[in-house]
Amino acid sequence: MTSDIRLAFAHPEERAAASASADPRDRISLRDHVVEADIGAFQQERGHKQRLRFNVVVEVRPHPAPLEDDVDRILSYDRITEAIAAELAEERLNLLETLAEKVAERVLAEPQAMRAFVRVEKLDRGPGALGVEIVRSRAAAPLKAVDANGALQALHPLVAWFDNDTIAAPDLAARLDALQARGLPVILTVGLPDLPRPVTGHKPTQRRIDLLAIEQNAWTLAARDDRCVVVATRTEIDWAMRHGKMIVWAPSKLVLDAVDGPHSREPVALALWLAELTAAEIMVVHGNVTVPAGSRVPVERA
Repeated sequence: MTSDIRLAFAHPEERAAASASADPRDRISLRDHVVEADIGAFQQERGHKQRLRFNVVVEVRPHPAPLEDDVDRILSYDRITEAIAAELAEERLNLLETLAEKVAERVLAEPQAMRAFVRVEKLDRGPGALGVEIVRSRAAAPLKAVDANGALQALHPLVAWFDNDTIAAPDLAARLDALQARGLPVILTVGLPDLPRPVTGHKPTQRRIDLLAIEQNAWTLAARDDRCVVVATRTEIDWAMRHGKMIVWAPSKLVLDAVDGPHSREPVALALWLAELTAAEIMVVHGNVTVPAGSRVPVERA
């Protein structure tokens, strides 16, 4: 059995581990939780309760303060079972897909929850278990803007990574043209410049030095093309996305202020974190760099 097939039938906890980024989150899980419910699209299912089995894994961010063995400082398992009970009590549903979506949405409303794997199976519809499994992320709720018809439209940007050779390339303008031609808001990200920088031997201060060095490189890119406007805050990013602008990300403020910020100092990992944060449609990598495994955003090499 191939690893992909094995994971398809594995417990969601294994799938969560397999798809984790290079900086994985903590996880809590609910296994084999069985309840009875009236659910189903077929007439013979109406008015008859059947057994449903839930397996749920939730990736959580660490609590900013010490836990001190206090249950109020964690995402309790009860929150997951309560989410299931609440959605089943809300209304009768036809589809397991709808139920899984609603449970995931309710779980992700918890402040610590960042990504949820929800598997729901019917145990009484055949000789085996029939079910669905979904994965939903807090970052998967995209920014919305009003389109020309007055309707809300989800915005999924394109995040592009440029190495130093690409920044200095004579065909930079053509590369930017190609990115804009895709019709998505474009967020450009860069790495460390090819210049010496202080080495402190102290992780917190070194992190700040590296982030500032990346920002120097962002300004280097901005100097080469007027379309490349350097921005630092989520408000600036959201405004640029709503107006279809091309921007260059200066990471210090967003990374250091984020409660669930990335712990890695690697520039490509930071770019992937931004892509997840903005619910990017794709990340395009220009340059010979190693992309961390487990990206939650499709990665394309240019």
